[in-house]
Amino acid sequence: MMIIRYITQIGRYCLMLKEIFNKQTKWSVMKNLIFKEIDDLIIGSLGIVAFISFFVGGVVAIQTALNLTNPLIPKYLIGYATRQSIILEFAPTFISIVMAGKMGSFITSSIGTMRVTEQIDALEVMGVNSLNYLVFPKLMALLLYPFLIGIAMFLGILGGYIASVYGGFGSSLEFVDGIQRDFTPFHIAYAFIKTFIFALLLATIPSFHGYYMKGGALEVGKASTVSFVWTSVTIILMNYILTQLLLT
Repeated sequence: MMIIRYITQIGRYCLMLKEIFNKQTKWSVMKNLIFKEIDDLIIGSLGIVAFISFFVGGVVAIQTALNLTNPLIPKYLIGYATRQSIILEFAPTFISIVMAGKMGSFITSSIGTMRVTEQIDALEVMGVNSLNYLVFPKLMALLLYPFLIGIAMFLGILGGYIASVYGGFGSSLEFVDGIQRDFTPFHIAYAFIKTFIFALLLATIPSFHGYYMKGGALEVGKASTVSFVWTSVTIILMNYILTQLLLT
């Protein structure tokens, strides 16, 4: 029974994705909705992304430095390890899981509240495609999500640089040498491909749980929790699949 329920939910999710692009809302209305979502989802997340990225970058650099106990191991490995950790996994994947909590809960609770207060029913009565009206602006706003991850990469490496140099673990030249050594440009493309797919998941899975929730105010909280769990699980699974496809 549980498997049948999950398959039913996946089918409903796929039908929702199709319905989002049907019967488009007028551009004059949609434009304002998109700008509002950019403000709420992207600009509103800049602070927490910057804070986490900077300090986690510093922690990665310090932990790498503390494990280089052999004097024969070159110090440039601190910069190298920081760069690889931040670009390949931390910025695209870890930040996306954090955003599943911040953005995802916000999206689910806002749409869920509209469902509870029958605002979605009112949109349908007026002949508006409620899925297009509510979810499409979020999809458009999250096309800017790679910009957020680019900032996370920069600040993560900057945090590692400051922690390494000013913490006395290595010189500035050694850290910069590590950042530049054996650099593979495709790793940046790989990170942004992952980021783009994670952005689609962050926009649609929380919207699905908010849109199709049933009950009252208590169920809005439950839907937000379930949304966070499933968004995180899907991001981790997609991370594994994309890594296998793109890097092996």
